[in-house]
Amino acid sequence: ILNSIPKIIQHIKNLNQDDRVDGILCQLPLPKHLNSELVINSISPEKDVDGFHISNVGNLATGQPSMIPCTPLGSLLLLRNHFGSLSGLHATVLGRSNIVGKPMANLLLKDSCTVTIAHSRTRNLREISRQADILVAAVGRPEMIKSDWIKPGGVVIDVGINRIPAPEKGIDEYRIVGDVAFSEAVNVASAITPVPGGVGPMTIACLLSNTLVAYCRRRGLREPAGLSV
Repeated sequence: ILNSIPKIIQHIKNLNQDDRVDGILCQLPLPKHLNSELVINSISPEKDVDGFHISNVGNLATGQPSMIPCTPLGSLLLLRNHFGSLSGLHATVLGRSNIVGKPMANLLLKDSCTVTIAHSRTRNLREISRQADILVAAVGRPEMIKSDWIKPGGVVIDVGINRIPAPEKGIDEYRIVGDVAFSEAVNVASAITPVPGGVGPMTIACLLSNTLVAYCRRRGLREPAGLSV
């Protein structure tokens, strides 16, 4: 087991130099004694299929070609499939994490949405959420968003994955829920992603897509249509 920063960094350097390897990711979260930023930024940006390297973050923010984080990318593709064009729609992103909230906002801006980023310190959070044509929930709090947070007919992307006790299933058992109270929100939203089974499979698909994109870019090949934004 790689249990120290020097060993992890050296392993990543070896993968960076291995031409047989096109995609590298670090499964987060790391143990608290390890510096996640140092590990992530040691990955070659061209092989960073998670899209977390600071170079890819900067390129995405400035509209340049980059590796795009998989969960925001999968969410964007779901929205494009539903709406066609997102131009002019009001999108609210609940959450400001580097992994989901911030890149999601950048992708929505790129597709000409009007974007509001809200978080735990936002005043009138429920009222702001209710104004959105698109509500992206990425707060990490189980079933926090109730039906009265959602604009009637709005579209909800629930990124949350939370484990809560499920005593009906047995001792120490749990079930997985999103950040949205699905059973009541489904009666208000025109479309909503379930948890599990919604954004999760799209994240995995986009990870594989990013790996193929990385392969093509590293070899100067034309990228398959529809795999990048």
